[in-house]
Amino acid sequence: MLSFDPEKIALPAGHYINGQHQAGEGSALLVNRPSDGLPAGQLYEADAQKVDEAVSIADRSVRESGWASCPPRQRGAVLRRWADLIASDTQLAQLESLGSTRPISDVINHEIPFTAEAIRFYAECADKYSGDVLPTRDASLGMLVPEPYGVIGAITPWNFPLSMASWKCGPALAAGNAVVLKPSELTPFSTVRMAELAVQAGLPAGVLNIVQGGGAVTGSALVAHPLVRKISFTGSTATGARIMSDAAFNGMKPVTLELGGKSPQLVFDDAGDIDEVAGRILRGFTANGGQACVAGTRLIVQRGIADALVSKLIELCQCFRPGVTWDENSRYAPMIDARQAAKVASVVNSARQQGAEVLVGGERFADTGEGYFWQPTLLSTVSNDNPAVQEEIFGPVLTVQIFDDEAEGLALASHPTYGLCAGVHTKNIDRALRAMRGIAAGTVWINRYGRSGDFIIPTGGFHGSGIGKDLGRQAFEACQRYKSVLIDF
Repeated sequence: MLSFDPEKIALPAGHYINGQHQAGEGSALLVNRPSDGLPAGQLYEADAQKVDEAVSIADRSVRESGWASCPPRQRGAVLRRWADLIASDTQLAQLESLGSTRPISDVINHEIPFTAEAIRFYAECADKYSGDVLPTRDASLGMLVPEPYGVIGAITPWNFPLSMASWKCGPALAAGNAVVLKPSELTPFSTVRMAELAVQAGLPAGVLNIVQGGGAVTGSALVAHPLVRKISFTGSTATGARIMSDAAFNGMKPVTLELGGKSPQLVFDDAGDIDEVAGRILRGFTANGGQACVAGTRLIVQRGIADALVSKLIELCQCFRPGVTWDENSRYAPMIDARQAAKVASVVNSARQQGAEVLVGGERFADTGEGYFWQPTLLSTVSNDNPAVQEEIFGPVLTVQIFDDEAEGLALASHPTYGLCAGVHTKNIDRALRAMRGIAAGTVWINRYGRSGDFIIPTGGFHGSGIGKDLGRQAFEACQRYKSVLIDF
């Protein structure tokens, strides 16, 4: 029985600093449940002084505890124990489901295992990747020696609170750093429980601290703090640009930024079974209610199969039913809040006014009270300058454009701002590889859409979709700075 009563869930209070909960004081932030719009709890925003406390404790703890200097294998052992606790903790799953857009069955079956495996992957990185011995003249020895930065500031989004936290904390901790993490003020609770489990697993208190608050106050103070030597952020392109500017202005600290996307799904007429392809397309733009930076929200389909594919998608879109996230039978995610639902409505309405045709959906589900559930929506006959094609909607809205030849399809797949992901659907390997080369995106999926459990494959975008990589060896190496050494003998 996975269903639970949201009124009986005890929420962790406020910040988590030095292994202790702090209820906080100052500006109060109300946290609502996306499923029904009712209050879930209240937070007190961390101001610059509270952020300074968390960062200073992290800086002292990572040095005095020996976390930065202990054998890498020991760090890996702690992270593996942490992953085991994450995988078995029922409270964590309920906190994630209650306060986010993630139905409890998805959290149990996908989010929790994915989060635990990400931590395990970086536990193995701890003693697998190191520096290098470099070729120099005979009477010298050149080396490249990695060192942790010290304190890394992490800022995670509301759409996948747990897995995004694992992407930030896993590589940073495995490399010997401390982390001060600010979760989204919309989904603050599960990350605190995750930090509690880290301390239970043996992570020294203070090496992972959680501060609550919004970006303007708490996030800005974290980015600007002089003891924070690196920033890792996942979120919107506009916010990422501000963080990059603030990081440069406050100490020239490096940043990893996974930002927005408006990803194409390019379908050629030799893509294969229509039902199978339609299922891929559907999952690509409806998973988590379309609230994913990698969502494949632009269908670009060759004319020969366009009618059949679109008809199948319309049929599939009509099968979705809303349900509260704490019900084990729910499969479809709500919008995170009223503001996001209003944004989806605004872009859809603007698209219609500029000539787009709504083929299915186009409005909120009826009879869901204050829950923010939006119908899967298809918009057709959309020109490239239509707002539904240009803007990241962050909802279950798919635009449909038709092309005749490969060159036209590739031209439609490009985007002036974003380059995060792309899907290519074809049985012709030559065509698939030409498309892979021709699309400017940090990740290209061929005959699939979406990430797998292969954590060795990094993710990150081009252009306005970000800088640097999450996941993979690259994320671990980005949590270290490299010192060049030359020894004469």
